[in-house]
Order: sequence, then structure tokens, then C-alpha cells
Amino acid sequence: MQTVFEAAGGADFFFELADAWHARVMADEVVGHAFSHGFHPEHTRRLAAYWVEALGGPKAYTGAYGDETSVVRMHSGNGPHEDMDRRAIACFDQALADVGLTGSSLLWEVLHDYFAWATTTTMSRYHRSADDVPEGLRIPAWSWDGLVDEKEA
Repeated sequence: MQTVFEAAGGADFFFELADAWHARVMADEVVGHAFSHGFHPEHTRRLAAYWVEALGGPKAYTGAYGDETSVVRMHSGNGPHEDMDRRAIACFDQALADVGLTGSSLLWEVLHDYFAWATTTTMSRYHRSADDVPEGLRIPAWSWDGLVDEKEA
């Protein structure tokens, strides 16, 4: 069976999606606040590499930038932020439309579900402190059926 990465068209699709999402969040008054203190100049490239790896493509993120622990630490220690999470997901849905996917496609649904899960679960798990994030976390794999059991990945 084709992976989500393959069905989306490969790495180029995720680079385009990351650019579209980043543009959307920078224009959003709530989500954009997360970037108000600056961000890595390769943010969209790194984000795309992360999605590529999580959705069945090559280990583009861990091979070049770090592991899940480093990603989760970047998103931790900021307290609960449910409104920002909801808005980030809405920006993602809009970015999917920007790159030509509609809400009626299975690929759209899988990508939406993945992003919503990652935003409200893995990236929001350690509200109190980045120091609470354990070492050695692996980027969670996501398939057509949702989260892939680590033993299967």
C-alpha cells in the first residue's frame, strides 16, 4: 500500500504545504505570536522534513536535524494554549486548500487528522517545562489508519 507521503506526491508537496502553513500562521494574530521572538531561518524546510518522516517518507528530519525530543522541547513549557492549537489546525486546513487539497478527499482527512493529533497531543504534552520532555523520543509515524504502533514502525 502507498504511504501517505507517496500519495501526497513526495517531499515537494510537503515543502509547499509547510510554506503555505507558515504563511497562514504568520498572518494569524494568535498563532503568529509563537513566532514573535523569531524562528530558525530553515523553519519551513525543517517542518517539511518532519512531516515527510512522520508520514512514511525518508528519515529526512532525524537524519539532518534531531529527534522527537528536540522537536517536543521546542514546543514545551508554554502552558496550555488550546485556542492557539485550534487556530494552528485551522491554518493547516487552509494551507491544505492552498496547495490544492479539498476536505472531500481521503488524503485531506488523513493529513488533517495527523496535524490535529500532533498539535494537541505530542506538541502539547509538556506544558510546564521543556525539561520534562524525556530523552530518546522517536518521531511518531502516521499512516492511513492513524498512529502507527512504535513496534510496527
